[in-house]
Amino acid sequence: MDAGRGCFRRYPRPDMTSTPATPVSVALLTLGCARNDVDSEELAGRLAADGFTLVDDPEDADTVVVNTCGFVDAAKKDSIDTLLAAADLKESGRPQAVVAVGCLAERYGEELADSLPEADAVLGFDDYQDISGRLRSILAGEKPHPHTPRDRRLLLPISPAERQAAVESFTPADVDIAIPGRSAIRRRLDGGPMAPLKLASGCDRRCTFCAIPMFRGSFVSRRPSDVLQEAVWLAEQGVKELFLVSENSTSYGKDLGDLGLLETLLPELAAVDGIERVRVSYLQPAETRPGLVRAIATTPGVAPYFDLSFQHASATVLRRMRRFGDPESFLGLLAQVRELAPEAGVRSNVIVGFPGETDEEFQTLCDFLVAAQMDVTGVFGYSDEDGTEAEKLPGKLDDDEIRARVQHVTDLVGELTAQRAEERIGSTVEVLVEEVDPDQTGDGTVEGRAALQGPEVDGTTRVLGVPGARVGDLVRAVVVASDGVDLIAEPAGEQR
Repeated sequence: MDAGRGCFRRYPRPDMTSTPATPVSVALLTLGCARNDVDSEELAGRLAADGFTLVDDPEDADTVVVNTCGFVDAAKKDSIDTLLAAADLKESGRPQAVVAVGCLAERYGEELADSLPEADAVLGFDDYQDISGRLRSILAGEKPHPHTPRDRRLLLPISPAERQAAVESFTPADVDIAIPGRSAIRRRLDGGPMAPLKLASGCDRRCTFCAIPMFRGSFVSRRPSDVLQEAVWLAEQGVKELFLVSENSTSYGKDLGDLGLLETLLPELAAVDGIERVRVSYLQPAETRPGLVRAIATTPGVAPYFDLSFQHASATVLRRMRRFGDPESFLGLLAQVRELAPEAGVRSNVIVGFPGETDEEFQTLCDFLVAAQMDVTGVFGYSDEDGTEAEKLPGKLDDDEIRARVQHVTDLVGELTAQRAEERIGSTVEVLVEEVDPDQTGDGTVEGRAALQGPEVDGTTRVLGVPGARVGDLVRAVVVASDGVDLIAEPAGEQR
């Protein structure tokens, strides 16, 4: 993540740099969110610029780097399973070393190294600035001391207004350490028509259930000029949709002295030559101001898509989460959205079984979900996260009760989102083609996402009978059916 002046000044291709005498191949495996995807591509840029050969298959790599996720228990398990699977390749294949990086490695460091001796090293964000040197030393047989975790919120001033001045006074290496994932170059690992683009790093909120600020650090916006320059570079690589990511996009610009900066930046990004669509992710409902709603809903080239992190609807549960809101304010926000863009896509996540959640508070959440009519809702059962305030809260629910509530809300959401998709039959959508003839039937079927559908976590749209379509095309279509949250459509008029 880049916040300092002059970041992303240029994007050299690997063949423009010097190459060491002995090329070393590396496979980067990425778990977790789109923010991790960008981190991996920045690591890939550093490695390629230093002469490493990037390969897709870990079986073809001298070293395997696993960019882990440390968000919830399921993600942690996936990360550990991936590390173990990569380590198994050392017994029968080419890999000589397996290295853990990313959020799980940053968060647990020595503890992860002790519990997972199969990994040859556990590196933290501070190691990213010299990732090439770290990997070469590991391959040479050195055993680096595992990363020692620390509270990254303490690396920058408490006041957002003072952070940019502090960043600009740092040496490049200091900025790398203070802002995880910062890199001057990036190498795409996915050739698809969508690419994540970081707006900012870190988070200043203190939600009682979330540990992310401790290992991602304080919120730091990237300068608009750097975001725009990277957007131009991504367009040159064939990207059609920019997916703006951060831990809290509604805070963008607050440390630059302009909380309305995102509203100004969106039309500039949409105007980048080659970019067809700009999408914003992760909006905090309590911070989603009318001007930002209008910018997302009405700016040409910006997807009318609202990724609103409600987490719950009961005011009392939200207070225990150190969040703000209630059903009335949340439904009022959705009304604003739909008044400006009736066909807007809306998704959210909710946590059920939070400490102290009563039957009444749980019912408040369920009633809100019925009234909200969202396109997609992720449902998570509460679990303690190390070092968080919620870990010590009274009123913990029994695991069986949490599972029952998760199942109830999951079933409810399944019905609601299928109904919402069915209501879209007859509407016209523009679908970004991500796969041509997915069933290999030769009938010209394509699959992709409409503006109302975000990458990975939402549904898809299948368009029937579009001969000659290519990945990256925008296909205008009419929705004729639905399958759960997925849409089925047919071409509408002349295509582009």
